[in-house]
Amino acid sequence: MSTSSGTEFEPTIEGCQPADVTPVTLEAESLESTAAEQLRDLKRELTEQGLLPAGLTIDACFDEDCSLATQDEIDRVRGYVRAGSFLGVGTVTVQIDDIADPEKVRPALAACAERAEREGLALELDGSITLDS
Repeated sequence: MSTSSGTEFEPTIEGCQPADVTPVTLEAESLESTAAEQLRDLKRELTEQGLLPAGLTIDACFDEDCSLATQDEIDRVRGYVRAGSFLGVGTVTVQIDDIADPEKVRPALAACAERAEREGLALELDGSITLDS
């Protein structure tokens, strides 16, 4: 058993070489669509301009104390998580403006965070809620 803090990806990371690209964070609202063909075109255009999509920021609002409204909003966020994965971003940041019932929203966000993790992304929350109770 090793006591070092190495990862299984160290050999790959050590073999990395710098690239001449500029990382950018995309605003979800600026995406024309989350359809695969639109995202493919966007990714190609960013690459041609020397830009690397590193993050995606989503504005979310859970101001209704309604399970259906919460589900609709989390479905929208989940769609952007999928789009972020397709674009190759590392982090999806959800900026939350208003929350009517944090106890109703927290499990939905936790499920979305799990989905992001399965897609290889980090989901970060920016607002008055955390995933911890």
